[in-house]
Amino acid sequence: MIQSLKTKLLAVSLLLFFTCQKEPITCDVLIYNGTVYDGTGEEPYTGSIGIKGDKIIYVGENTRFEADTIIDATNLSVSPGFINMLSWGYSSLMQDGRSLSDLKQGVTLEIFGEGVSPGPYIKEGERYSFKHAMEALEKSGVSTNIASFLGATTARIIEVGFDNRPATDVEMLRMKSMVKKAMKEGAMGIGSSLIYAPADYAPTEELIELCKAAAEEGGMYISHMRNEDNQLMEALEELITISKEANIPSQIYHLKASREPNWHLLDTLIERVEEVRSEGLKITADIYTYNASSTGLTGVIPTWVQEGGHSAWINRMKDPAVRPRLLADIRAQLEEQPPEDILMVGFNNPEMSKKYLAKTIAEAALSRGQSPEETIVDMVIEDNSRIQCIYFSMSEDNIRKKLKLPWVSFCSDAGSYSDTTKTFRTHPRAFGSFARVLGKYARDEQLISVAEAVRKLSGFPAKNLKLTDRGLLRENYYADVVVFDEKKINDKATFEKPLQFAVGVNHVLVNGTAVLLDGEHTNKFSGRYIKGPGHTE
Repeated sequence: MIQSLKTKLLAVSLLLFFTCQKEPITCDVLIYNGTVYDGTGEEPYTGSIGIKGDKIIYVGENTRFEADTIIDATNLSVSPGFINMLSWGYSSLMQDGRSLSDLKQGVTLEIFGEGVSPGPYIKEGERYSFKHAMEALEKSGVSTNIASFLGATTARIIEVGFDNRPATDVEMLRMKSMVKKAMKEGAMGIGSSLIYAPADYAPTEELIELCKAAAEEGGMYISHMRNEDNQLMEALEELITISKEANIPSQIYHLKASREPNWHLLDTLIERVEEVRSEGLKITADIYTYNASSTGLTGVIPTWVQEGGHSAWINRMKDPAVRPRLLADIRAQLEEQPPEDILMVGFNNPEMSKKYLAKTIAEAALSRGQSPEETIVDMVIEDNSRIQCIYFSMSEDNIRKKLKLPWVSFCSDAGSYSDTTKTFRTHPRAFGSFARVLGKYARDEQLISVAEAVRKLSGFPAKNLKLTDRGLLRENYYADVVVFDEKKINDKATFEKPLQFAVGVNHVLVNGTAVLLDGEHTNKFSGRYIKGPGHTE
């Protein structure tokens, strides 16, 4: 409840009448009488948060205050803002900076850069920097903080293009220089997406060299590994090698063992990660809390056919000489990923969308009188896009195992949306991944405590990113704060109806400014471009 100033001051004075403190603490915003989770994983206590400007000036048990705005957090919980370790929100936030799908879950920092990053980029022959791209979003007005890794794919496309070949010595020098510049401009490190073309054309040695450049500036390496199914362990060993050789902390994007024949590999992966962690290697992971992933039909289309970029890929798929090999490779993928479990949710062509939106590949194949692999090839050609899909490929039991690991944080792996009236489909993780941690898994199933959930949502990822003044409720830290109702917080989005906001988050402050009050957006855009440890420019 937000109170008027006179009522607020009176209420607080009466509440804290018996304090021995002589002089009140003057602040802009007071959040009082809440259950405080400070982000460290320690047990909560009843207390107050005093905020002046964009910083926290007091955290502790209730005392005397004078404040312009007072938020009564009685029967509510107070925590640091949550960190989305993998957001695809750059484009959607450029269109609408409110970020409601994330704000209504308590997210106050969005991290970009899975393979491709907002910058640097080339437009009309002119190169724009990493810093330019990030500052452009900040200046456009955004309610959450933003940060990004430099995409290894972005660097490769600029210097090497879409060719399936190693970079030349000159190209490597240019890419390493790009890494150095981006780190000084605020990049968090290097992000890769090695399951996709042209990212997977990069050999391990190339990634090691890029990571060495990032490591010199204090960055980390974060990777969608080269394989998440039957070669999962080989992919993990590559990440370990990169981390060791470059002397850089590493994180696994959206950790998973995909496709049922490979579910058992998760136990082996966990054992191996914990082995190298015990030896001092800094390896962590993030997850989203669903048993389905989402990507294009590229998830079952081999990368060799995609060389040269989009137009070359589509033209190659049309080649009758290529078709037999292509169909055979896709057919092999579908042996582990059944077409009944691939749901299509995004098309380029409106007519294709009318016919096939929310249908499985199996259903489309039946209606077209084709095999599933023929359907995949021909539909991609007809739509002239990769066609966004949801893949039901993971084990719920594995989600629970991952969630309990102390070295795992969370992500959405999705855009950030505010307008739920539009007729588009997306994965429910965009609207529910973080609320689901606190509601379903911490409160209802008690797999972890609420205190531990908050740590994994805030303090832990902030420490991984080397953010020394965010992620905790601590004096002199930036005031990214969430007030939520432990009894009510829940995800509402489903695969059938994904455009449903989470419930239970009452108030959100970003850099000391209330951007969500009583669950409603305040039309404030106080988000900032948060820079990494190598920042000097």
